[in-house]
Amino acid sequence: MRYIDIIKLSLNGLSQRGLRSWLTILGIVIGVAAVVAILSMGAATQQSVSSQLGGLGANVISITPGFSRAAGIPGFSERSPTTSKNLTYTDLQIIKSISGVQFVDGIISQRLDVSYFSESATITVEGVDPYAWNGITTSKLDSGRLLTSTDKDVVVIGYNVANTMFKKPLTLNTQLNIAGNQFTVVGILQQSGGAGFGDRGSDNMIIMPINSARSLMTDIVANQYSSIDVKVADRQSIDQVTADIESKLIISRHVTNTTMDFTVTSSQSVQQTISSVIGTLSLFLTGIAAISLLVGAIGIANTMFMSVMERTQEIGTLKALGTTNFEIVKMFVFESAMIGLIGGLIGIFLGFIASGTITELGIRLISTGRGSFGSSSIAVITPELVVFAIGFSLIIGILSGIFPARRAAKMQPIEALRYE
Repeated sequence: MRYIDIIKLSLNGLSQRGLRSWLTILGIVIGVAAVVAILSMGAATQQSVSSQLGGLGANVISITPGFSRAAGIPGFSERSPTTSKNLTYTDLQIIKSISGVQFVDGIISQRLDVSYFSESATITVEGVDPYAWNGITTSKLDSGRLLTSTDKDVVVIGYNVANTMFKKPLTLNTQLNIAGNQFTVVGILQQSGGAGFGDRGSDNMIIMPINSARSLMTDIVANQYSSIDVKVADRQSIDQVTADIESKLIISRHVTNTTMDFTVTSSQSVQQTISSVIGTLSLFLTGIAAISLLVGAIGIANTMFMSVMERTQEIGTLKALGTTNFEIVKMFVFESAMIGLIGGLIGIFLGFIASGTITELGIRLISTGRGSFGSSSIAVITPELVVFAIGFSLIIGILSGIFPARRAAKMQPIEALRYE
């Protein structure tokens, strides 16, 4: 029997069963759609994390007061210290002495009242060392310039500060009243679309020279810092520099591993940790979704068994005409493979629609638009995922049809022809 004849007989068998075939395909569609949606959303989330943590570069380390350790993720503490001392000028100098460190920026930060004409808003203001900040930040300018070491009473503002916080957009040379003092806008940053590493997204921030900031932030003691950012010269040595910073600060601050009052984290380590957690969660959810594929496989096997019974006389006729057992097997396996393939293709399409819809709804619920997550949160469609889904659904269809096909092939022609 020619292959084209086998294909025609298989497609004819599928069309004759009509509704039953589509119901069987539906079982595969649901399973594949669930798996594809979960894997797609997991990839989108990992891509979003990479975008969020890329705000300060992969070779940046952040030191913050207070101890926090939960797989390297800031903000999730295993224990909370009773006191949280700010970082000091001594800490800054010790970090500068460590081999492999390129830039060190001592930062002070506080939310201050900002006025523009008759409007007021409370905005996070950061005081930075202009030279170090320029070397560390990856923020791009939308207009104007960055800070210089000789600047005084000037600021660089984030995209949202310039465009959304006041009714009238802020432009270069705009005068802002910050905590009762006048400052001139000399630079506006491009939109980063994320919170940024260490929860210091530039979109909603005003950045000024640290000497100017100290005159406004009365809650921060002189020669103390809210945080310290470090840029490592060689990205490959970031783990070693992180360990050196932690060990030297433990000694200088007279603390131990159990009484640490500071946290050292890098965007790279946080990204790796979160990606690992997301990957594990996606794998777990995929396993749950795969159960529906098992149910779909059972549905295919059941449909094929029913097909064998209904087409017993047809099988007997084919065998009486000289059709071999292997050709009978191929006919029924092709039929079940087509069920798996059609279900897989529809499932992929619906899975991507579902992942995109769920992701978009999540963005709208968590934020008031896209300001917190950016476009990188849209569902990710990769060729590998498409190939995996098609291949997996096809294999499910083939395996589900093998046993019924073998049963059909073992039928004796005379008994099959007599079957009522």
